[in-house]
Amino acid sequence: MLTGLMGEPVKPLPPGDKQKITYERGKAKKNRDDDCVTDSGLRFGPEVPVKTITLDAPELSGPDADQYEIIGYKTSHRLAQHHSAYEVLRFQRPVLKHKGSGAVSTTPAAFNVLDNSIADVSFLVGMLVDKFLYHLPLYRQHQRLTQSGIDLSRGTLTSLCKRSIELLRPIAEAQLAHILQSRVLSMDETPIKAGPTKNRKGKGVMKQGWFWSLMGDQDEITFTYSSGRGRAHIEGILENLFTGTLVSDGYAAYSSYAAKNEQITHANCWVHGRRKFVEAEDDEPELVKQVLDSIGHLYQVETRIRDAKLEGEKKRSVRLEHSKPMVDQLFAWFDQQRQRPELLPSSPFSKAIAYMQNREDALRVFLEDPAVPMDNNHTERALRVVPMGRKTWMFCWTELGAEHVGIIQSLIVTCKLQGINPATYLVDVLQRVAIHPANKVEELTPRLWKDLFAQSPLRSDLTHEH
Repeated sequence: MLTGLMGEPVKPLPPGDKQKITYERGKAKKNRDDDCVTDSGLRFGPEVPVKTITLDAPELSGPDADQYEIIGYKTSHRLAQHHSAYEVLRFQRPVLKHKGSGAVSTTPAAFNVLDNSIADVSFLVGMLVDKFLYHLPLYRQHQRLTQSGIDLSRGTLTSLCKRSIELLRPIAEAQLAHILQSRVLSMDETPIKAGPTKNRKGKGVMKQGWFWSLMGDQDEITFTYSSGRGRAHIEGILENLFTGTLVSDGYAAYSSYAAKNEQITHANCWVHGRRKFVEAEDDEPELVKQVLDSIGHLYQVETRIRDAKLEGEKKRSVRLEHSKPMVDQLFAWFDQQRQRPELLPSSPFSKAIAYMQNREDALRVFLEDPAVPMDNNHTERALRVVPMGRKTWMFCWTELGAEHVGIIQSLIVTCKLQGINPATYLVDVLQRVAIHPANKVEELTPRLWKDLFAQSPLRSDLTHEH
């Protein structure tokens, strides 16, 4: 029987299968599918091109060649890579002369995403995916182009990047509009340097800006840029558009906004509260361990719910039966600890308790609403693309550039959440956006695109046979 922080018995979780994770060498090959290569451990799917090279047998050209015959082939595989994957498309347009009138005409040029551009849609998408999915800065892509024998300025790459992303702006805006219709919305923020300015000494520096991520309840995310971290940006995005439960960390701007909006229910993240106790571990190791064990028990309940695929009222009932007693007990124990005379208010452990107590109502929201998660970890994971990008491109030269980063990352990360190949999606929508009805632009968001167009997406001329 489990015991709580104050000694009371806590009803244990119903018995379930335990997952045993083991690591054994030498057995993985036996469980491989028939379509993967077992001789060298190489795995690849049907979309990977395979070039077959048949080796010459010396015996078939020697003096005894007539003594041998081929009865089969033994196959082995090696993974190879081209020095460059770039290719130039040469379009030959017939020039026609009318025999009767002598008038000369030329076949119209093939459609291109950007007017009067030297870049095919496959190049545009490759550039965007390399920069924003694989975090390869444009200057490194420029180096790769140069080494491949292609003379193209870095300014041209920057212009192509900006023009391509601007075409995607209406799609990102439509996605944000749908996210704001969610019943449960998660928000988080992360810093970014964007736009030059001068410090007090007159030296040039980059301004501090912020990306705010908004994640809806249908696996969609949008990154919005703001030059500040204040409540004004939250109000500008959510005001009169979102009514529901807002899930966030303990940043005061979220709770301040929710407190002044009766249509907003604010839910806090348990993981951020847990971190406060981890930081206080050196101060009160034994007491911190009890708190962490209790929070761990709450997450065990969530694991059982997830494994059983419970939803709605069944999920709520399990939380009320197993999680609520532990939460009640935990906050009662917090009250008891705060009354200890030897516990200084300035101690890390005391501050961790105060953090939880000040947010008690928001931390309890998940108990009554099965749609509300215990934390906003899913939003933090999706937001990682920004700090990962900062390690390579470091900053955005302009605030407009920061907006463009938010637009393209909104679509790329949502593609990943929806199980869509971002390159396939972008090649299609960059061509489709010019012909798709403006009042149906929401159909081009990844969530709807995968059902409407993913089965037969538009391709680049690079893959067409003329």
